Formats: sequence, structure tokens, C-alpha cells
Amino acid sequence: MASSDHHHHVHDHDHDHKHDHSHGDAGTVTWVGPDGKVYHSHDGLAPHSHEPIYSPGYFSKRAPPLFSRDFGERAFTVGIGGPVGTGKTALMLALCQVLRDKYSLAAVTNDIFTKEDGEFLVKNGALPEERIRAVETGGCPHAAIREDISINLGPLEELSSLYKADLLLCESGGDNLAANFSRELADYIIYIIDVSGGDKIPRKGGPGITQADLLVINKTDLAPAVGADLTVMERDALRMRDGGPFVFAQVKHGLGVEDIVNHILQAWEVATGKRRH
Repeated sequence: MASSDHHHHVHDHDHDHKHDHSHGDAGTVTWVGPDGKVYHSHDGLAPHSHEPIYSPGYFSKRAPPLFSRDFGERAFTVGIGGPVGTGKTALMLALCQVLRDKYSLAAVTNDIFTKEDGEFLVKNGALPEERIRAVETGGCPHAAIREDISINLGPLEELSSLYKADLLLCESGGDNLAANFSRELADYIIYIIDVSGGDKIPRKGGPGITQADLLVINKTDLAPAVGADLTVMERDALRMRDGGPFVFAQVKHGLGVEDIVNHILQAWEVATGKRRH
């Protein structure tokens, strides 16, 4: 009898409890799923949860690249994420400038409400305009790189086949330290922070900092202005990333870019079996 009671109780909780809560979010619906996580759906995005993150994460436990990946369908994809204003778009531009002569590239940028990052790349001649797509993600940029990646997969697959791409670059909308790319979307994940947030940022962790394939600490030239100690950042990045690679950079001035490109191409060679040109 107890067991049927128990069954009845579980059944009670099977149907999701949805309720609207509107604090300016048009059409946001929030509910508790059968897995006990709180999900919400808004801006036309697929339902997604903001999972509580109980530890800063470990580089060695990051999701491994997918071995079943068909690069004929979609070329090797580099995901670039990080908080707002750290230099993601500047890095996209720098990577295009270094790689475009030897490799067929295409790029997809995500912005919350505008197409500004895509326009910046076009204006600066990163790639021919038709190889750049801008996606507006609405309120939760992390959903477009984790739970609702179709918004990015569509344009990436299309560009990949149109231009027989060797490499695709996908820039996430600026988000918080908890955002990270799904392996279904990014074969190689770069997370970029900058020193202007102070030298405490690396030790705050979060999956981007600890589990990205490469951490870039940008704008090192600002360290004196904000009183950030690069040796502290280096020590913390080493510790937080379990020895995973990171690069100090001044992307705008070209410093560290070659290093970043080498990390990308090394991963590209391993994944695709091709040799760098």
C-alpha cells in the first residue's frame, strides 16, 4: 500500500506547475519541471533552466568534444563567450584577420536586442558581409548557446555548406559568469574576461572560467589603472582551471592573438584530422 501511496504522490508532481509572472518580461512562463529544476520560457526561446551551480567547476571534468561530429554538415565551430564588454567582438575580428587568408571562415554573432556585433565585423571588413550573420537572442543570451542552440545551428550549418567552411566562429551575447557553450554547438570554447573587473574575477570561477577549452584574460594594459595584479590573476587562473590553458592578451593591440590562434588550430587538427595550412 505504501508503494502505491508513494506512486500517487509522485504522479501528483508529474504535471509541471506553470505560472505567469510578469515583471516586464512579456510572456514569461516559469515552472518546476519533473527534474525539480525551475524552468522558464520567454522571448520565444525554448524552455530552459538557470541551473544552480554548486561548485566553480573543474577543467578536467568539462564536457569532452563530441566524437560523433560530422564536420561535413557543419565545420569545426569555435564558441567565444564571456561577460559584456570584455572583447569578444574584437577577438572575433582579430581571428578573422589572422585566419581568413588561409582558411574558409564564416561567423555568427549573438546580441540581445541588436545586430551591433555583426555590423561591427562587417564595418571593419572582418570577412565579406555575406559570411557574417547576426542573431538577436532576446533576454537570455546563454539559452541560445546552451538549451536553444537551433537559433545558432541554422545559420552556422547554412554558412558552412555555402562557403565550404574550414572554421566557423560563433560569438555569444555578453552574459554572466555562469554562461557556457553546449558541446553540441561549440567544438572549441574560448571564454574571455578582462582585467577591468579586478583581479578577483578568475577565482570567482563559473563554468566559463573553469571549463572553457581556453581562458583569455584580456586588456592587461588596464591592470595598473584598476589596481589589478596580474600575478594574482595568473595564480588564480592556474588554480581554478586545474592547469587548463589560459592566455593574457591585449586583443585590440594584437598581443596574445597568435597564441590564441595556435590553440584553436591545434584543436582543429586533432578534431578534423587535417593539417594546418
